[in-house]
Amino acid sequence: MKARKLTVSLLAAFGLAATTLAPQIALGDSKGQLYKVTITNLSSGQPMTPPVLATHTRKTKVFSLGEDSSAEIQAIAENGNNEPLVSALSVDFHVQQVIQGTAPLVPDGNPGATQFESSATFYINARGRARYLSIAAMLICTNDGFTGVDSVRLPSKKKTVYAVAYDARSERNTEDFADIVPPCQPLIGVSSDDDGVGASNPLLAEEGFIIPHPGIAGGNDLQGNVHNWADPVAKIVIERVNRHDD
Repeated sequence: MKARKLTVSLLAAFGLAATTLAPQIALGDSKGQLYKVTITNLSSGQPMTPPVLATHTRKTKVFSLGEDSSAEIQAIAENGNNEPLVSALSVDFHVQQVIQGTAPLVPDGNPGATQFESSATFYINARGRARYLSIAAMLICTNDGFTGVDSVRLPSKKKTVYAVAYDARSERNTEDFADIVPPCQPLIGVSSDDDGVGASNPLLAEEGFIIPHPGIAGGNDLQGNVHNWADPVAKIVIERVNRHDD
């Protein structure tokens, strides 16, 4: 019963339905070539929010290293809020389909003893000039860290790519649970008296461009030997499949 209550509360924290652990929620055109995308969390101490995936033409960019993070990426990186990005992509003429996951991806070994998995598989469509795939997800135990890939060319058969950790540079890295989304603590099993927060704090705001994430320094609530990582933090396998394949 405790595990079920934890699952419900964590899903609610991401604004997701507590009655389902289905692998994806799809928006957009369902026609065209089908691709199977499997995302695996490679970190030892960083759970990831349910990812957002989109197929699109080369005219759409989700994020770029060295450029300012968009409001949509900031919402994911600071608060695990997918909705602004999902909404923006779903009305983008150059996007064919948007997929939103329905459960976080936890580190292998499940340190928080949750019901969640470290890997998830998604199916997404692409056709015409929508030959590219982008993915974004929050690194939950950070102030404004995220991972993903931007504009990966879809393969004719199969390819594997790896995603590193990025810092959106929109919030100072206090590493204090009071400034970090609430699911961080139960997903890893390290907690304090701070409840956490799912909203941005203007007093912590930064104005910077996306950089490789420097990692967890430790010394506050986040612990370097628990929450840190070595890049890459995610493995992404993209495979073109027939519609009758499992």
